[in-house]
Amino acid sequence: MFRQKLAATVILSLLCFSASAAEKDVMFAIRRGTNISHWLSQSNRRGEARAQSFTEKDVEFIAALGFDHIRLPVDEEQLWDEADNKEAEAFKLLHNAIEWSRKNNLRVIVDLHILRSHHFNAKEKPLWTDPKAQEKFFALWRDLSGELKKYPVALVAYELMNEPVADDPEDWNKLVETLVRQIRRDEPHRKIVIGSNRWQSTSTFDQLRIPASDRDIILSFHCYTPMLITHYKASWTGVGKYTGPVNYPGWIVDPNEISKLSPDQAQLAKANNGVYNREKLESLLAKPLALAQKLDLPLYCGEWGALPATPRAARMQWYRDMRANLEKHNIAWANWDYKGGFGIVDRNGQPDREFIQVLLGR
Repeated sequence: MFRQKLAATVILSLLCFSASAAEKDVMFAIRRGTNISHWLSQSNRRGEARAQSFTEKDVEFIAALGFDHIRLPVDEEQLWDEADNKEAEAFKLLHNAIEWSRKNNLRVIVDLHILRSHHFNAKEKPLWTDPKAQEKFFALWRDLSGELKKYPVALVAYELMNEPVADDPEDWNKLVETLVRQIRRDEPHRKIVIGSNRWQSTSTFDQLRIPASDRDIILSFHCYTPMLITHYKASWTGVGKYTGPVNYPGWIVDPNEISKLSPDQAQLAKANNGVYNREKLESLLAKPLALAQKLDLPLYCGEWGALPATPRAARMQWYRDMRANLEKHNIAWANWDYKGGFGIVDRNGQPDREFIQVLLGR
């Protein structure tokens, strides 16, 4: 009897060890995803309007198209009130999205998109100068980790912050170091997505410092180059004030045509013009690829997209070239976005079938 109990104890111990090892080694496998924008982020919708703007049917549709993950932006002002209390309704929606994704074999990247102390396009960003704002940032992630750590590491990953914009890249690197250390106390193997400074630009990737020897990090960048194509007529950008002709590939604005534009339009064209093609877009990946290779870490393009206002042929070719480059270098991606301004589904809920085929390489 003693030998039987001993054998059972040994077997149980081995099973527990194997489960622990499996949890450690399991893959957060992603390749192609889409951003669920303007739901728990950058939206004034609340109550039933918010709940109905993204539902389980959307997750089922995304999975049926062949995507394998969603990137889920969440804002501080949606998940916490100004007294730092959790907003129960918003957290319920967050958990719903994860459970719907689990049912449909999708992974989820929870992206802390906008803080009260940091908006990527704001002039004032207290996060970089106010120690209280920094401690608040850490506290938000302690809350999020407390809520989400029950999910398998193969299902949910954390993106620390969307598009940090610090004057000194070391300010971001220091916050990353502290925050990763705090998360690792309770979640040693959770995948953590970390982007480069200044809007997660490819050009700043050589300034990014990652905690040494952490194998559970995914490096992230965004790409909206060239802006004359991707943000054509975008009302919220300076580049968007240009309304003249654009083209891709080749010269974005034909130099011979610039003289025919009004002075202000000509100035915008000259300031943002250039020759762009697949090879040019591929060259933008040099710094992210170099750091990923040096650290032997996976690379992720968490946002890329071009607005529907862009001439259709140019827009579709830009998507073809971007996707081809990302997949050539085994870079996972999530397009911006699912059904926002750049969406594969329009605001009336109608999918753009041709666009979806181009995006997924079919």
